[in-house]
Amino acid sequence: MTGKLASPCIVWFRDDLRLSDHPALHAASSTGAPVICLYVLDETSNAQLRPLGGAARWWLAQSLRALQADLTALGSKLVLRRGVAAKVIAALVRETGTEAVFWNEIAQAPHRAVAEQVAASLQAIGVAGHGFPGDLLATPSSIRNKEGRGLRVFTPFWRRVQSSGDPPKPLPAPTTLAAAPDVASERLETWRLEPSHPDWAGGLRQSWKPGESSAQARLNAFLETGVAGYSIQRDRPDRDGTSGLSPHLRFGEISPRQVWHAARFAAAARPALAGDIDKFLSEVGWREFCRHLLFDVPDLADRNLQPSFDAFPWRHDDKALRAWQHGQTGYPIVDAGMRQLWHTGAMHNRVRMVVASFLVKHLLIDWRCGEKWFWDTLVDADAGSNPANWQWVAGSGADAAPYFRVFNPILQGEKFDPDGTYVRRWVPELGQLPAGLIHQPWSAAPLELKGAGVELGTTYPQPIVDHRRGRERALEAYAKTRRG
Repeated sequence: MTGKLASPCIVWFRDDLRLSDHPALHAASSTGAPVICLYVLDETSNAQLRPLGGAARWWLAQSLRALQADLTALGSKLVLRRGVAAKVIAALVRETGTEAVFWNEIAQAPHRAVAEQVAASLQAIGVAGHGFPGDLLATPSSIRNKEGRGLRVFTPFWRRVQSSGDPPKPLPAPTTLAAAPDVASERLETWRLEPSHPDWAGGLRQSWKPGESSAQARLNAFLETGVAGYSIQRDRPDRDGTSGLSPHLRFGEISPRQVWHAARFAAAARPALAGDIDKFLSEVGWREFCRHLLFDVPDLADRNLQPSFDAFPWRHDDKALRAWQHGQTGYPIVDAGMRQLWHTGAMHNRVRMVVASFLVKHLLIDWRCGEKWFWDTLVDADAGSNPANWQWVAGSGADAAPYFRVFNPILQGEKFDPDGTYVRRWVPELGQLPAGLIHQPWSAAPLELKGAGVELGTTYPQPIVDHRRGRERALEAYAKTRRG
């Protein structure tokens, strides 16, 4: 749409809190009309619209502030309203005499339903609504099997996406926005997105700087100095070997096609890095895969993708669940991961697999319990990736891992944190143990423990389950489920 509009138009920001490669903003600014930039906190218009967890709410507040600052630099501002999106937007249209509303689509059933409600409310008052694809590399409708269903195995899925050609090149950010009428905005502080009593977000503030400029800087730094060796370094929690882009992608501070094109440009400029960059892009592809899966299975966080798991003999053990949540399982690599999660709102991907496997297999606690905890504590809690990854570990989901794969937390620690650096950082009470003992402190001699200031059961817990017994119990449960 390029025709001139005399009246203002509205850009409805959603999970796309950026100015560059923003199809809706680009289309609206191209009209030459005054642009009202609007964000609606809608937590009620659709029962399936999952409320954000605590850590994600904190990130949203910071991201909105960053977007507001970026818009101010363009001579505009971000209008904040809360309520049912269809009602809020229709009311703002009447208030300002708006002729058109622009937004980017989100390929998830609850978000699509909200957008449909908005479109219907606009149609009822004779105002045009314009939606644009913008959250994926490829639309779900373009990646289908012969029966018209989405793919449930990653490798052929990713091959199809890659064979579809490069996604469109990212759109530039507007250099200016036509002045819009002064519109009342709610104060962000009244939304209470950030914790106050108590304020548990200190670690988040230390660890992250949300916003589009930070996302771009992080991507550029990673492709410049961090991507070399990514294929191997990405599995090492004791090293800074990942991009750290997941929360920025989650809130749309950067788009997947911006990441794609920047990575392809880096690979062309430095062919020696092509393998590492391909591996990095496959991780972006896994995010895409999870979102396509969610498109077909909106209740992915609630039900087993494989119905045979509906009869799985999960154990109800609140004490064990709390020990896992608080990093008190007695297995150092597991506890380090859970404490990193609480402090930073994130966890290294390799460790995520280890702690998830420990919960669902060693403890036989329903994967949904872990998924809910991650949803509340992750700054990058994504409605597709979070449940899809948990189901992958449990064996109940798409592209499922073999049921007999039970991560050994001792061997995982020794292999991927060989010097104990990661554990020492997050489980400091074990910091004086030598590398050969830090991943299994119970094997240390009494004098070794005393010399390191460790008293098992007091300063650090004994393992809450024996690894061998936990593995055998898990295999028995999985075998029984498969026979059933």
